[in-house]
Amino acid sequence: MEKELISKLHSFERKVLPVLQELKELKAIAQKTGLQEIEVMRAFQWLQNKDILKIKKDIKEIVNLDINGQSYIKKGLPERRFLNAFKTKETLKAEEIKKLSDLSTEELNASIGILKRKNAIDIKPGLIISLTSKGKDLINKETEEEKLLKKLPLNLEKFSKEEKLILEGLKRRKGLINITLEKTFTVELTELGKTLSKEKILKETFVNNLTPEMLRTGSWVGAKFRHYDVEINVPLIYPGKLHPLTQAINYIKKIWLELGFKEMTGPLVDTSFWNFDALFTPQDHPAREMQDTLFIKDPKNGKLPNQKILNQVKLQHEKGWKYKWNPETAKRLVLRTHTTPLSARTLSNLKQLPAKYFSIGRVFRNETLDWSHLAEFTQTEGIVIDENANFKHLIGYLKEFFLKMGYKKVRFSPGFFPYTEPSLEVFVFDETKNKWLELGGAGILRPEVVKSLLGKEIPVLAWGLGIERIVKDYYKINDIRELYLADLKHIRESKIWMK
Repeated sequence: MEKELISKLHSFERKVLPVLQELKELKAIAQKTGLQEIEVMRAFQWLQNKDILKIKKDIKEIVNLDINGQSYIKKGLPERRFLNAFKTKETLKAEEIKKLSDLSTEELNASIGILKRKNAIDIKPGLIISLTSKGKDLINKETEEEKLLKKLPLNLEKFSKEEKLILEGLKRRKGLINITLEKTFTVELTELGKTLSKEKILKETFVNNLTPEMLRTGSWVGAKFRHYDVEINVPLIYPGKLHPLTQAINYIKKIWLELGFKEMTGPLVDTSFWNFDALFTPQDHPAREMQDTLFIKDPKNGKLPNQKILNQVKLQHEKGWKYKWNPETAKRLVLRTHTTPLSARTLSNLKQLPAKYFSIGRVFRNETLDWSHLAEFTQTEGIVIDENANFKHLIGYLKEFFLKMGYKKVRFSPGFFPYTEPSLEVFVFDETKNKWLELGGAGILRPEVVKSLLGKEIPVLAWGLGIERIVKDYYKINDIRELYLADLKHIRESKIWMK
């Protein structure tokens, strides 16, 4: 068993393994084996994958002198040279200090600021500077900053709390210090590793690869070849794939197409006429107010359809809801609140019966965001126009769709929508929340809608379903907002949609 494992080792591993009894650090092992550090590191990783050793990584933050810091160690910090200028005089002008201490303008100004904060100097009009009693003490006394700089380079962990506060001030000074990360790798053999490292077979030569040259010369005859290890763990490779939600949408399209539906498309920004009025929603309905609908500011209004459809919709509103219908209100542009305007547009242009249509598109609501609500989400819409269609057919289509989406528990309850009668709400059982979750609404379009758009009364089955809520269970997420995370790791690791 052990010899079989050794025969699978790469030449890097066989060189490294025998020296691990005495050496533990990466650099020392590289010197001993003659391998490059990157080659030793690869050997470490391969041996760890085989449970032969364990890698320990130690990261230290090392505080070093930067360019200015190295210079100041030799000739003194600017504030030290500033103070030294007062050894001959008690009062000096700023320009005199600059000449005596060989400071640049930037260093002079910085020194004045530092010493002023330490209450070491007194400044009078005309930039005449004198030392305070504290400043006079500092002339012959080493500052805390100077003491700290002399200790560098030093591991940040070894700094005291007081030294760390001083370090923060030094970090703000240009080119004085820098902090680098120092990574140290050490290894520890497992029991298996300790046993293998003593094996003499490690010294035998194994050929890693069969080359054309070996075939040509025949040198492969009698050579010992390294065995391929097909059981070892390999790095995960993430294939290119579509976004999880896009995968689900493509699958939903496939369902409707297989059920004989044609796709309908339309604008995201539409007039209130198609979004509300054509669907027999009265102009004073609460759903049309700002708290539910996102209106467009500029341009404010859009174009209305031909006069024939306009008159038919107006007639149904005034006859059914008993109010004066206003075409100006119908012109208001909105971000569509549902995909049903596509159904209304399709009905107004329909030439042949029976017919089945579906859509998948974005809709927008002025919603408060939570685990099951979004302000912008995706909806799938469907309509079936057939003289023989009835309510049982509607339930049948919905059950078939949800069965294909992986939901076995589906139930319906009575609902209300201005443009369908009878109406129902669709619920599926959410296993993660252990509760029934509403996924959309459905019903048979009211005669007032169908007559206005189609010109005659025919049964039209209709539904609108929220896709994000439908697919969240498949991806095992508790919050539909996770579908829109800008997280590449999350997208890479999400499972591929397969039903």
